Amino acid sequence: MKIIRAVSFHLLWLVCVGIAVPGLLQAEVSRPNLIIVLCDDLGYGDLACYGNKVVKTPHLDQFAAEGIKFTRCYSAAPNCSPARTGLMTGRTPYRAGIHNWIPYNSPMHVRKQETTLATLLQKSGYQTCHVGKWHMNGNLTDVRYPQPTDHGFDWSFGTQNNALPCHKDPVNFVRNGKAVGPLKGYAADLVTDEAIRWLDQERNDDAPFFLYVAYHEPHEPIASDHKYAKLYEAQGKPSIYDPEVSSFQAHHGNITQMDAAFGKLLAHLEKRGLRNDTLLFFTSDNGPAITNAHPHGSTGGLRNKKGSVYEGGIRVPGILQWPRVHRTPQVLDHPISGVDVLPSFCHVAGIVPPRSLNLDGASFIGALGGRPIQRHKPLYWQFHAARGEDQVAVIKDNWKLIGQFEGGSLPPHGDIFAEHQERIHNAEITRYQLFDLSVDETTDVRQEHASIAAPLENYMQRIFKSVQADNPTWPAWTWPREEGKLIRAYVDSLKAK
Repeated sequence: MKIIRAVSFHLLWLVCVGIAVPGLLQAEVSRPNLIIVLCDDLGYGDLACYGNKVVKTPHLDQFAAEGIKFTRCYSAAPNCSPARTGLMTGRTPYRAGIHNWIPYNSPMHVRKQETTLATLLQKSGYQTCHVGKWHMNGNLTDVRYPQPTDHGFDWSFGTQNNALPCHKDPVNFVRNGKAVGPLKGYAADLVTDEAIRWLDQERNDDAPFFLYVAYHEPHEPIASDHKYAKLYEAQGKPSIYDPEVSSFQAHHGNITQMDAAFGKLLAHLEKRGLRNDTLLFFTSDNGPAITNAHPHGSTGGLRNKKGSVYEGGIRVPGILQWPRVHRTPQVLDHPISGVDVLPSFCHVAGIVPPRSLNLDGASFIGALGGRPIQRHKPLYWQFHAARGEDQVAVIKDNWKLIGQFEGGSLPPHGDIFAEHQERIHNAEITRYQLFDLSVDETTDVRQEHASIAAPLENYMQRIFKSVQADNPTWPAWTWPREEGKLIRAYVDSLKAK
């Protein structure tokens, strides 16, 4: 009986998915393996395949040249924790109460009642593994908060937020709820090696798998192997985390080191005969940070940076390969977002997400075969810790509406505090700007295109009120700043040498 049910499921899956994906009906009857590779603070212009003339990313360049490159891929939010929440839930992260990045020991977390992509895949027979940065709760060893294993992952190895005290020899990795202790090596290699070990030693070859690889690169505090850092000319001031190289060398070397780790993962998939039957999506959690310590990230000329709902804060690289089905390279200009990943992966896995999830994303799988994306909602972003007043955005086709709150922005901050929560629950959108992204994101054309702006404004108000209603309130607390203490101690030790 189990065999009959399994065969019936696969036939149903093949017919349903094959309708949306030309060529699949001639393919082998099996659900694909699924991989997400997520970088941290990697900007739209930080890869050679997206126009960077200096950075060296040979593996990703080849991956893009042979695969499907999205020119309008967006993160679900303009900074870490909300973007990851949107990616895993398919929902605007404010619905889940993730308003900002989550410091260590913060009470803010992705609650157990949220349904993640990993949970849906696990329940349908996928084996699941997370490696790398988590950042959807405040402590990976605190049982009071749902952990990766509570959100659908059979295996987890990673950090609450950043690799600390930096990418080199981190001390804060946790495996399946237990602290690992000090490690030797660089974060990208440690994360990749764990993914490979899981593929080889922990999973069952008889079932498809979902692997979530969340690299820390190139988020600060940056430390890069000198064999990568010294591929670049020394420019600017010395890196505060490695005074033997400049901040420019450290940042660009960090991206090249991540690229090498990504290439190692691809090579292992090929060696194990897994690559052809694996859908792999590579992207970033938000735009580049461009800080005083490392001002070298690139938006590729887009407006603003991480922390903004302008294009530079949310448009990111997005590259996909599924060799079994799509062997012809493509460049697609369809706007897609991190909230689209859950419905897209469920689509190819033959899973119908429950309507009760109130998803904000849509499957983009049909677009891989030349079909339009069937959206029931325009893409939406909300952020109350922006550097500037522009905190709500809607995109439909080439039109982008920006909403502004009365009274300007909250000051930039981490976490979420009582006065901020009150502001979010009571905020009102009172001003708008409309941009034609096929032209630029600096010229407000709202007056000339009132017939375009009006329905987008109505939609923005409706979804904003809906998100406000869903938005939970977190307990008040005092940020203990453990991360900052550990980083400062590390920097002081470097100065003492």
